[in-house]
Amino acid sequence: MKLRTPTRLAATAALVLSATAGLVATTASAANAASEPTSCTTRFADHPGTINANAFNFRSGPSSSYWSKGYLYKTDKIRLKCARSDWYYGTLTARSKSGLPKNTNGWLHRKFLLHLA
Repeated sequence: MKLRTPTRLAATAALVLSATAGLVATTASAANAASEPTSCTTRFADHPGTINANAFNFRSGPSSSYWSKGYLYKTDKIRLKCARSDWYYGTLTARSKSGLPKNTNGWLHRKFLLHLA
């Protein structure tokens, strides 16, 4: 019986590790999806965006009826994650010229984007 106890312990440990690995993988997928708003209709890989205008609103939602978080400028750096119609959702990769902190999320209209890099 002493030979069976280590085998049982090893099997139990393998089962626990397997369940934990599955939980970590599921949590990572859920965390990534949670970083994008549910109002997105088109999702795409994380892309750098090139800003085409100065002093336009970085909004809290995908229309001009949402409040502005601040202004974006041509020198600001943004990563685009998804879209809804003509509105793109992104995250600042550095502090904006207007003072918005790095990692601020928001929406901008496509007319303010030169292209998706």
